[in-house]
Amino acid sequence: MKNDPAIKLQNYLVFGEYGEVNPSISDSSTFTFLTSEKMTELFETEIEGCFLYSRHLNPSTNYLAQALALMENTEAAIVTGSGMAAISCTIFQICGCGDEIISARTIYGGTYAIMKNFLPKLNIKTHFVNILDLNEVKSKINEKTKIIYCEGISNPLLEVANIAELRKIADEHNLKLVVDNTFSPMMLQPYNFGAHIVIHSLTKFINGASDCVGGAICSDKEFIASLRSVNDGATMLLGPVLDSIRASSILKNLRTLHIRMHQHSKNAMYVAENLEKLGIRVIYPGLPSHPQHNFIKSMLTPGYSFGGMIAFDAKTKETADKLLVMLQERNVGYFAVSLGFYKTLFSSPGSSTSSEIPKEEQEQMGLSDGLVRFSVGLDNDIVSSFEVIKQSLKDVGLID
Repeated sequence: MKNDPAIKLQNYLVFGEYGEVNPSISDSSTFTFLTSEKMTELFETEIEGCFLYSRHLNPSTNYLAQALALMENTEAAIVTGSGMAAISCTIFQICGCGDEIISARTIYGGTYAIMKNFLPKLNIKTHFVNILDLNEVKSKINEKTKIIYCEGISNPLLEVANIAELRKIADEHNLKLVVDNTFSPMMLQPYNFGAHIVIHSLTKFINGASDCVGGAICSDKEFIASLRSVNDGATMLLGPVLDSIRASSILKNLRTLHIRMHQHSKNAMYVAENLEKLGIRVIYPGLPSHPQHNFIKSMLTPGYSFGGMIAFDAKTKETADKLLVMLQERNVGYFAVSLGFYKTLFSSPGSSTSSEIPKEEQEQMGLSDGLVRFSVGLDNDIVSSFEVIKQSLKDVGLID
């Protein structure tokens, strides 16, 4: 299928300087010019195939950016040194002093913290809303609003945003719809449903090896060019540069993302279904019990399933902590933050990746102390892995 991101990446051929099957790594911070006129011209406008300085653009980071634009079906992309850099630069490029943001309340804790605690220092205010309640979203819009922000599948409660309806609201008020797609690369393509800007933490599923940190912003050519402007571009002037060697490594890993996402999804579905059969309260978009189960099916890229992230209720923080240590000791995976690794990663988001959100707000959104987040790995025998999980649930008293 022509819109399958895996096929687009498969057909994205970049050769090395001497015909290598991988592109050459441009391990240089700066680039030479043959004329002063060309240098002056490049300071004023981007020229295809010409490079000025690696904080602005580098061939290796540009190869990765072009591949990510193909994956998200956007006109262009730019990569950054972290997912938080991608989020921050996007906000700073759009918002100024006195502007406002409407954000989903269930988002990554670092995103929540920058919006709640850091942006007010710049007199930028954020209204946190139930993004599933479109009337609540509309009620917070005023003449100062510039951005509607959400996650395609939210961290950690796995809510599924109605991107198409949010785009209609954005268009009515001349706002930018920004969607973080870190949890759902390839399986969801937010730009196709109306997102103006799609953000990724490359650290997670896209790289898949938990060995580096990176981010990406995918959008139209105009917005990406504005980020790189030598005069007022957020990525150019704030300098969140992704190293060229790391960019090359991520590009190699991106080539297998479709295979990994299929296996992550297959294993997550098995774990989610069988946890639910044991009477555990499970949150997973692939389960009919998920409130947006039927809706997300209409959004999935054909041929892809529901992703590798699940959450379930261990009832109390004490039980959750005991369970996660036990699962690590029994080699199910690692008691660690992050996601998208080949091995299962698990944590209690209320006291880790969502700890920046005050307890009373966690309770309002349904994030309990006992909530466990599972990034299900690439196990070749998920049946055996689940038997260990099941025994561990018995040993901590969650099931009989």
